[in-house]
Parts: sequence; C-alpha cells; structure tokens
Amino acid sequence: MKPGAWSLADIPDQGGRTVLVTGTTVGGLGQFTALELARRGATVVLAGRTQERLEETRAAITAEVPSATLETLVVDLADLASVRRAAAEASGLGPIDVLVNNAGVMGTAYHRTADGLELQLATNHFGPFLLTGLLLPQLVASDAGTVVTVSSQMHRVARRAPLEDPRIQHGRYRRWPAYAQSKLANLLFTYELDRRARRAELPVRALAAHPGFAATHLAANGQFGRARGGRATILDAAIKAVSPNRADEGAWPTLMAATADLPGSTYCGPSGFAEWGGTPHVTTSNKLSHDETAQRRLWQLSEETTGIRYP
Repeated sequence: MKPGAWSLADIPDQGGRTVLVTGTTVGGLGQFTALELARRGATVVLAGRTQERLEETRAAITAEVPSATLETLVVDLADLASVRRAAAEASGLGPIDVLVNNAGVMGTAYHRTADGLELQLATNHFGPFLLTGLLLPQLVASDAGTVVTVSSQMHRVARRAPLEDPRIQHGRYRRWPAYAQSKLANLLFTYELDRRARRAELPVRALAAHPGFAATHLAANGQFGRARGGRATILDAAIKAVSPNRADEGAWPTLMAATADLPGSTYCGPSGFAEWGGTPHVTTSNKLSHDETAQRRLWQLSEETTGIRYP
C-alpha cells in the first residue's frame, strides 16, 4: 500500500450512526460494505429483495462480528411500489446518517418491469432515485447525511445520457450500452443531487464510487439470473480468475466515500492501472457526467417517472 493511501484503518468509529445499504447479497460489494461499517459500530440496515437473502447476509456478518447491530428491509428497486413500501417501513428507523445505493443489475436480457421500465435503468437508477428522495427527510434529520451511489467505469462507454421516454424502447435493445447508460445516470444523479442540496442549504452530501473490476457475482447474475450452475458457474469462475480486486476490496471505494471527510460530488475509485484495482482514491468521471443540462433533464425525467419531487 502506498504511503498515505486510504485503508480500512481510516474508517472512524461509527457508533451511534445508522447506515442503510442496498444490495447486500452474500459475496457482493454491499455485504462487505455493511460488514466493515458494522464492525466499527454502526447500526446497519441490510436492504435486499428477499428476507431469506437478508438473513443469509445477517448470518455471514454476525459470524465475523457477533456484536453487530443489524436491521433488515425488503425492497425490490426494480419495483417502484416496493420502494415506496420499504421507505414507509424505514421511516421508523429515525435519522439516517448514510444511504449507500449499491444494489444493481448488469448486462441483463431485455425485460420491462411492472412500471414499464427497462430492467437495468429501473434497478440502477429510477429505484435508487425514488428511494433517496423518500429517505431524504431522514438524511436531513441526521444533520450530516451522506448519499453514496455506486457507479462503474462502464459509464465511460455511454455515448449519451438516457433522456428519452423510459417506457418506450428506442431502437434495438443492447444490454451493455443500456448498462453503461444506467451507470452514467448514477453520476448525473449524484452531481445534481449534491448541487440541489447545497442550493437548498440541506445538510446532505452526495458522492459516488466505483469498484473497478471486482470478483463479484454480478456478471453471472446478469447473464444467467444466477451465480451457480452450468455456464453461470463457468463465467463466475472466469470473472474471479481475472479480477484484480476481491469483492471485499471492491467495496473499499464505497467505504471511503461513505466515511472519509470528503466534499460532495466526490468520486472514489481504485488507484491502480486503469482503475481496475488497488487502494481507493479520489478520481474523476467523464465529461458527459458533468453536463449540467443532462443532469437537470435526467432529474426532471426521473421525477416524472417516479412521481416524487425533491429538493
């Protein structure tokens, strides 16, 4: 590790803080994000699609940190009604210090959700947009709320922001360009949220992070809907063989963004070659992600799509 580089040892005590992390399946970035925050005393709310998976994650974390304080919240970010139900349940948590928008899908086959939205954009952007807005009063109530949204280096592949009517398919669906657009949307959202919070004088910062190339089940799940069995097992093993980062290391940039003393609109990622791996540092996103016109237009489209207005 380079002298002065950020490490897990830099995470301050999290006692008395409440952190909500989405997408906490065992073996993924969210689980390791939750684990390290629980290890340092935070009350961590594990948010995921099924109670069964959440209990698996709870067991994995308590096996390492028996004293962990964990809550669970069932939410399917691809379903706006599920997001609203989960936010209503989360209202009983009181102030939320950190929201980590980690959950996502990658490279999925074409599918429209119950809301008529393409699955990747629904899960990776519209669901988190709605959830963040519904939890905003609790983030404000913490008096120093932090929203961390997990993006990807794939945002650089997107040629344009996803600003068309999201309930209409424009041209032939291509899974990887669609994924890239959803990751660009994460950054457009982050920068616009941070600017709006400052303008409204809300005590909330918005930051983003990317894991580099980490050995998670995300690719196999996206391609086959599972991480084990037949070709899914082969792909999952191949990803792990070539990934410069373990899944726990892939969570480091998120943990840095969530706990370090950084200004809003900061983007954290690995410091190694092409940002594929290595210790986390402050990095930059592409020019398109900083297009303020695109940020505002996506915000307006997202409000119209989800039915929420904030701030």
